[in-house]
Amino acid sequence: MAESPAGQRSGSPLGDRRLYLCTPDRPDLAEFLAACIAGGVDVVQLREKELEAGPLLRRAVVARNVCAAAGVPFVLNDRPDLALECGADGVHVGQDDAPVALARRILGERAVIGLSTHAPREWDAADDTADYFSAGPVNPTPTKPGRPGTGLSYLEYVSGHDRGLPWYVTGGATPETIPAMAEAGARRFVVVRYLTESPDPEAAAGRLRAAIDSYWAAPA
Repeated sequence: MAESPAGQRSGSPLGDRRLYLCTPDRPDLAEFLAACIAGGVDVVQLREKELEAGPLLRRAVVARNVCAAAGVPFVLNDRPDLALECGADGVHVGQDDAPVALARRILGERAVIGLSTHAPREWDAADDTADYFSAGPVNPTPTKPGRPGTGLSYLEYVSGHDRGLPWYVTGGATPETIPAMAEAGARRFVVVRYLTESPDPEAAAGRLRAAIDSYWAAPA
């Protein structure tokens, strides 16, 4: 498919969405998501490793409702079956999760399916029937215990080996780290702790969005 100036595949279901929140469940989930979206988040993933299927499904419905009201895609981590049941827009899978092809069969052609990558060999072998990839984590993160950071060199590799799909950098996105990531080729960013640990997530999202938007027009 044709490439846009910003590097995304024409017709991508994520379009130019560039600030992607990945969050665990929390007691104030609905209020937290609404604040982040008001600040500029335009994709949301619920990533909760501790809940069993039933409780996770109920919390996913809460997140889906907030995102649907705001017109923001909602993605569930790991579980295409629960994504289907809760009416999510899609699912994000890792290298050791259900394959992209299976997620596609479960959720259908219109679903948004993302795939994590952490190294050049995974990038090169990634299933390009996905709708987007993630690349990282650039810096080690407690959300991925035991996984070392890839450094900026992986972003440079990904940027130089275009797969024709949007990709989001993971691992330590803050207004201070975004310039270096952008110089390495990133234009879309996954955020976790900068928002989940903020006392004012709307303002924090606004700062991130401003930093990201300043680089969007530059070629990736």
